[in-house]
Amino acid sequence: MPTITRRRLLAGAAGLTGLAGAGLATAWGTGLFDRAPRLLDPHDGLVGRVEAARHYTGATVRAALTPRPVTLDLGGPVVQTWGYADTGPGPLIRARAGDLLHVEVSNRLPVTTSVHWHGIALRNDMDGVPGVTQPPIAPGGSFTYEFTAPDPGTYFYHPHSGVQVDRALYGVLIVDDPGDPGRYDAEWIVVLDDWVDGTGRTPDDVLASLRSMAGMPGDMGGMGGMGMETMTSPLLGGAGDITYPHYLINGRTPAAPVTLAGKPGQRVRIRLVNAGSDTAFRIALGGHRLTVTHADGFPVAPTGADALLLGMGERADVTVTLADGVFPLVALAEGKTGQALAVVRTGGGDPPAADARPAELDRAVTMTATLRAAEPVRLDDRRPDGTHRLELGGGMMPYRWTVNGATFEHAAPLPVTHGERVRLQFVNRTTMFHPMHVHGHTFAVAGGGARKDTVIVLPDQTVTVDLDATNPGQWMTHCHNIYHAETGMMINLGYRA
Repeated sequence: MPTITRRRLLAGAAGLTGLAGAGLATAWGTGLFDRAPRLLDPHDGLVGRVEAARHYTGATVRAALTPRPVTLDLGGPVVQTWGYADTGPGPLIRARAGDLLHVEVSNRLPVTTSVHWHGIALRNDMDGVPGVTQPPIAPGGSFTYEFTAPDPGTYFYHPHSGVQVDRALYGVLIVDDPGDPGRYDAEWIVVLDDWVDGTGRTPDDVLASLRSMAGMPGDMGGMGGMGMETMTSPLLGGAGDITYPHYLINGRTPAAPVTLAGKPGQRVRIRLVNAGSDTAFRIALGGHRLTVTHADGFPVAPTGADALLLGMGERADVTVTLADGVFPLVALAEGKTGQALAVVRTGGGDPPAADARPAELDRAVTMTATLRAAEPVRLDDRRPDGTHRLELGGGMMPYRWTVNGATFEHAAPLPVTHGERVRLQFVNRTTMFHPMHVHGHTFAVAGGGARKDTVIVLPDQTVTVDLDATNPGQWMTHCHNIYHAETGMMINLGYRA
């Protein structure tokens, strides 16, 4: 994602004094910031007071992350990449709601980095956005993240620096609910990813290739520097920009999949995380029907599903009662060629082929935005105090993605006031889907829909969401296609000072 200097962002809110940097100077020249209100500093005392008021169990969970160059075996292909561990994904971090997390990050990369805690409504100065909430972590440097995890659920962590998340720099954060009745016998964490690094190109090479498409003739969809592919989906429209050589479940290719072992009749909770950068996944378990219980960490009215579609950054918890045998858990790269695979084994039998395609994939497909929030987490019925319309624009040639007609460095912040009910209208003017993510908050999809922090917006469609502005600070709101965010589709949702 873009490296954002704190001065560049805050100067537009505070005034012209001390203005530096061509990006913001250009933005001022357009008049976008001429009447912008002064925004709250991420280190303001109000941020600390809200943090102090959160429920705290008195327990501290300590962890350490060391982003560094690593060699990973993907199950045949061996790649040089960057990661938090010598296997992918990174270390699992687990806490209870109300615990304090204390995570020490030591940067052993040759470049700056950061850690963003995706989906957590944490204190703003720990959100992990370089230049906004913290300085970038320099090579050889360190940074300690410390925050209360307020809400139970399935979350994950990754850098908010360039396109680093399209390497092995991601891991899962589970926040347990002490009141969870635990009506399941086992739990599996399943992380989905699209993979290119170390296969002859890096994510930075891919980005450079996409940017070089400006002015090229003809339909170059799917170049991404890795061959030609038309990427469209009847469910999503334009389904991505990049042809990936591999799709992974828990760091393994379909040729050497992970095996999830259980017993017939067991009830299993599967926590699904789409950590991909450019790929939505259609997920199904052969011979089984899933029950979706949570979306982006928050409970929904339990809903049966043959297959489930997750965009980048989305998570879902499902339960399933296991049959006897060997079954493919498949994550189809939606609108692309290829899939990820894991094997579910409860008895004897041959493992499924790498290209196994369960019939459930071609039945009814559920998208999490269509689910209904469970009663305890529904927002109360209240009219919004303010509405922001976010028009999503851009395209492949030139490779430039926008919010309200501007790339991030030229986009006026969206001001909100602490305590307001805020309505966001995501209006997609492009031919591609965009999974839109709001930092530091969960929102309700309009009409009693699921509580989420990331929602798919289809081409020529509008998705309306409501959130309560009760977590003060400056919060990035962006497409979680990492290449779209890096080239402009991001804006600041900023609290007024």
